[in-house]
Amino acid sequence: MSEIALFGAIEIGLVYALVAVGVFLSFRILDFPDLTVDGSFPLGAAVCAVLLIAGVNPWLASLAAALAGALAGLVTAALNLRFKILHLLASILTMIALFSVNLRVMGRPNVALLMQDTVLTPFYGLGIPDHIVRPLVVLVIVAVVVALLARFLASEFGLAMRATGVNARMARAQGVNTDAHVYSGIALSNGLCGLAGALFAQTNGFADVTTGIGTIVVGLAAVIVGETVLPARALVLTLVGCVVGSILYRLAVQLALSADAIGLQASDLNLVTALLVAVALILPRLRQKAKAKSTAGGRVAR
Repeated sequence: MSEIALFGAIEIGLVYALVAVGVFLSFRILDFPDLTVDGSFPLGAAVCAVLLIAGVNPWLASLAAALAGALAGLVTAALNLRFKILHLLASILTMIALFSVNLRVMGRPNVALLMQDTVLTPFYGLGIPDHIVRPLVVLVIVAVVVALLARFLASEFGLAMRATGVNARMARAQGVNTDAHVYSGIALSNGLCGLAGALFAQTNGFADVTTGIGTIVVGLAAVIVGETVLPARALVLTLVGCVVGSILYRLAVQLALSADAIGLQASDLNLVTALLVAVALILPRLRQKAKAKSTAGGRVAR
């Protein structure tokens, strides 16, 4: 793997780390299986791209992308809570609708941003190679987001949100407005995915309606890999594990596609993704079985 390919994989891993954190928030914190991210990710990219072409400041365009993703999350939460549609089906409905919305936003299937200023533009020309500048800037953004999210989840509102995900009935008995926390959590989750889409568009120089395909799988894979590599009970370390898992996942994909001995091509990306997710799901179970056998063996020896 070349140096450019290595830093490129780290860059993409950091971008999708925001997706992983968002997926962690919905799946792990709220226990809400949400597939909206496959639509909110390209929605963020589309909104950001259109605003950049219109001359809007890149940071404001990124913020607008995050707000657009949050709005998509609110739609899913409303379908589930207000209209009593199963959360999984509600998210699928929103995801399908967002494909058309993204086409409407961009006016065409894809938009090029090669000549537009982005959040990365001020950091070019500082004597650091561009392929290193991009992951560094994204790393700072991800670090700030993770720190703010950890602080939020440790607040009174965040603790109530976590209680809602663990046991909604008990949380309601304690006076927690569980619906408000689900709305907030799903909106925040998809807002992070919208921000990730905006960063993806700016780092890659384009926005496309198909970029969201498989986003939820990538996010889940990053969460599972992070929990396997960095098992921790502390919330901050768990969030860091999501970031590490996303980077490791992307590095594994890049290594698999770059290994000539395996004979894989770029068109095999979905196959590699499926295999890596399967391995990430199987390994924790094998570890638990091995630990159970060793524990049982120790008891027999006594």
